[in-house]
Amino acid sequence: MRIIRDTLFLDPNDRGAAAAIGNFDGVHLGHQAVIDLTRKAAFDLGAPLGVMTFEPHPRQFFAPDAPPFRLMNAEAKAHRLRKLGVQKLYDVPFNAALAQFTPREFAETIIVQRLGLVHVVVGADFCFGAKRAGDVETLKSLGEELGFGVTVTPLLTFEEEVSSTNIRNALSDGRPRDAARMLGHWHRIEGPVIRGDQRGRDLGYPTANMSITNLHQPKLGVYAVKVDVLEGPHAGSYDGAASIGVRPMFGEDNVPNIETFLFDFKGDLYGTPLSVALVDYLRPELKFDSLDALIVQMANDCDTARKILKDV
Repeated sequence: MRIIRDTLFLDPNDRGAAAAIGNFDGVHLGHQAVIDLTRKAAFDLGAPLGVMTFEPHPRQFFAPDAPPFRLMNAEAKAHRLRKLGVQKLYDVPFNAALAQFTPREFAETIIVQRLGLVHVVVGADFCFGAKRAGDVETLKSLGEELGFGVTVTPLLTFEEEVSSTNIRNALSDGRPRDAARMLGHWHRIEGPVIRGDQRGRDLGYPTANMSITNLHQPKLGVYAVKVDVLEGPHAGSYDGAASIGVRPMFGEDNVPNIETFLFDFKGDLYGTPLSVALVDYLRPELKFDSLDALIVQMANDCDTARKILKDV
């Protein structure tokens, strides 16, 4: 998959795709339905399968001080889209100039002139242009006038509406399996392993620490997890247990991170990118009376996680 971030000087080979348009935060089942329709359009037209998304997320651009809401960072999104067979990822920079485009300017400048898209696919709730002035009917009309096809996919439902908002709510409530049903895959936290204080190593449970800054915060506590080591000599899949929280036993600061213990693993993962899938919520983050009590609970958590993950 090619990731195209410079839309001003596009390689001619990167033009002419059929592309799904949206933010695709989480790449959930609704997003996947849009991409599946795009795949059909691309096949019928003999065009590459593309996705147009925006970085930063427009919500981040307009409200930079709002609480973090993103389900995945740009790298995790690209990783998921690659798995879906996307060939061209147009990671369009969202800035003040783009935010002021009218719907017509967006269609003429971005879709036609810069990217040369032959067909676009959007969800039924798609809005575009300054102040969200354009909707799917606007896009269809502009497509007929400017020479690109438009397909609109209906919203997907599964017990409740499949949306990034409902997925965030499920994660906030400690319901990762409900989130996974709407996502169509496990919710994953991806990023490089960072150096911690190595207390886990001293306790007999060395952990791989990762930042969750700028991501939506799942319910704090302990999870059964599936872990993919994405690069390096230890690349592969592992089971594990992870704690998302602020380490109350040690009086740490209030910035939560994720600390993951990989079962049956020995090795150095500092700087290595991991993908940690939240499978089940085991318990809330607790402060224990002693380190011995904490170690006993960690052993119990790992036993519980092993039993859960054996059937996953």
